[in-house]
Amino acid sequence: VIVANDPDADRLAVAEKTRSGEWKVFTGNELGALLGWWSLYTYQRRNPDSDLSNVYMISSTVSSKILKTMAKQEKFNFEETLTGFKWMGTRSAELVAQGKTVLFAFEESIGFMCGTGVLEKDGVTAAVRVIELATFLQSNQGLSLSEKLNYIYSFYGYHISENSYYICHDPEVIKTLFNRLRNFGDSPDTYPEGLLDNKYRVVAVRDLTTGYDSTTPDHRATLPVSRSSQMVTFNFHNGLVATLRTSGTEPKIKYYTEFCASPQLKDVDEVKSVLKEMVGAIIEEWLQPKLNNLICRSN
Repeated sequence: VIVANDPDADRLAVAEKTRSGEWKVFTGNELGALLGWWSLYTYQRRNPDSDLSNVYMISSTVSSKILKTMAKQEKFNFEETLTGFKWMGTRSAELVAQGKTVLFAFEESIGFMCGTGVLEKDGVTAAVRVIELATFLQSNQGLSLSEKLNYIYSFYGYHISENSYYICHDPEVIKTLFNRLRNFGDSPDTYPEGLLDNKYRVVAVRDLTTGYDSTTPDHRATLPVSRSSQMVTFNFHNGLVATLRTSGTEPKIKYYTEFCASPQLKDVDEVKSVLKEMVGAIIEEWLQPKLNNLICRSN
């Protein structure tokens, strides 16, 4: 297992040599699943009679929903914040002040907060926790990190992500693209109802640019709203979550997608196939890169 921090040690990258001899480089979402499981496991070992109703984990809106799924199953609390540890750290501090226990927080861009000793992404502590986990798995269960990740997904359901972006240097094109998504029908706040002739149906929409949320009684978003940037999240009937947003510092339209499959769907190839089909449809039907002259991310 290789662990590496960036120069200021706030992010963590992890790779593992598999039994076949190939190297597996973990994504931030995959490490979030592993560290989330490990945080809960070690907490329960230290506190076998603890009530999880006061225990919390946190992730950002564009990160994997695996902690949310775990929370539903294991009966602890999950909260979601805007992107960035200024939001997750602040929320953690608020919860601690209320007497709550925050075990873990993460964002998909390999940022992790293990405990509340440092209310910020901390690559050093996260590296120690990964090494602890790898040692425990090898010595107690005979498993690698990759094998444990597969077990987690098999138990809670596969959470497979695909994130990327397009470059657009014209702010008016970006504005028009997102306004089109908000006016698919004959009135405001009529967003797309599905993909591929409604083969995949949208069941919820949250727009943190306008403040609209289809899931709340008053249709107002509970997370902070910013009209200076674009951010719309779509939830589909089959468990896929897709967020389209602009970058605050670069001329990019980013997309974050994750298929949160049910635990009954054991065929990971089928999960990946559905995700690929839906992401392709999101790109062609909603982003329309050819029409909007969007530049594809270079490899």
